[in-house]
Amino acid sequence: MMIIRPIEARDASALAELAKITGPGFTSLQDIPDVVENKLATALKSFENADINASQSTAQSANIDALFLFVLEDLEEKKIAGICAIEAAVGLNDPWYNYRTGTLVHASKELNVYNQMQTLTISNDHTGYSELCTLFLHPDYRHSKNGHLLSKCRFMFMAEFPQLFNAKLVAEMRGYSDKDGISPFWEGLGKHFFSIDFTQADQMSSNNKAFIAELMPKYTLYTELLPKSAQDVIAQTHENTIPARKLLEREGMRYTGYVDIFDAGPTLEANVVDIRAIKESRYVKVQINDTTPATDAQLYLISSTHFENFRCTLCAITPDNHLISISAETAQALGVANGSTVRIVPLIAAKR
Repeated sequence: MMIIRPIEARDASALAELAKITGPGFTSLQDIPDVVENKLATALKSFENADINASQSTAQSANIDALFLFVLEDLEEKKIAGICAIEAAVGLNDPWYNYRTGTLVHASKELNVYNQMQTLTISNDHTGYSELCTLFLHPDYRHSKNGHLLSKCRFMFMAEFPQLFNAKLVAEMRGYSDKDGISPFWEGLGKHFFSIDFTQADQMSSNNKAFIAELMPKYTLYTELLPKSAQDVIAQTHENTIPARKLLEREGMRYTGYVDIFDAGPTLEANVVDIRAIKESRYVKVQINDTTPATDAQLYLISSTHFENFRCTLCAITPDNHLISISAETAQALGVANGSTVRIVPLIAAKR
């Protein structure tokens, strides 16, 4: 059985192992021991410090520096199969940079010329937004809707504890790179200002972003001045990240013209209240019953209402008003008992 839970100190070695296989361009989890250790420490501290805020009924300021990091655990194999995270508010301590794509018109009636020029402008527009980040599923577990669970569990946590997050949500998608990990966008632009290779710059950005402001061009860039290979990959998603992007788009997130400054991967964004899994989730009571699910049972995300002991899993159920039946195994995994309240939402949006 697969279960989502907050990361714990005992997961340190598993997190380090996942970091070794994320690959170039996966900025939020690089194979750098100090960075991995710091990420774990930050997450553990975030869950500890945010506990009081999470228990309050009134909405709090979302501008808190917190990283909520979750693991996908295979309970039978006792193995960590993936990770995902939510950054409560980006750019509060380290600047949050991206490029805003735009259009400038150059026209002359005398010469009968009208040209629309595509541009890139350095931006901090998303400062303070919450961010979906650090989504990585081990290749051995890319089946059985595990990716859906890993990605969408974060919406269940946000629905349960909205006071911890901003009203706006973003998610950076990994940009295109070739089989050798080379980014055409970096080769056509960033390399000229940083004089280092893409992998090194990507690794540096995961730990210290000050050098970005120091070296990046401050003025608007015309994309037509870039090599064709760099122009072609602006807002393109890495092939391994396309499934994750499609999941988020089905939940209501959209590309609005912002791209990563290193590989030009697209940034998706949405109002939190417009996310399908958040606005359609609801509370039900649990009834423990080991009978076989009905043939018309639908896959649901089911999450507990606890904070530090938050749990989320997938289960085929047929909700009966405000009651659901789950197995003893599922109840134990979620940490709930007969009569407990849980949050549920269909895994896949209903066809309209």
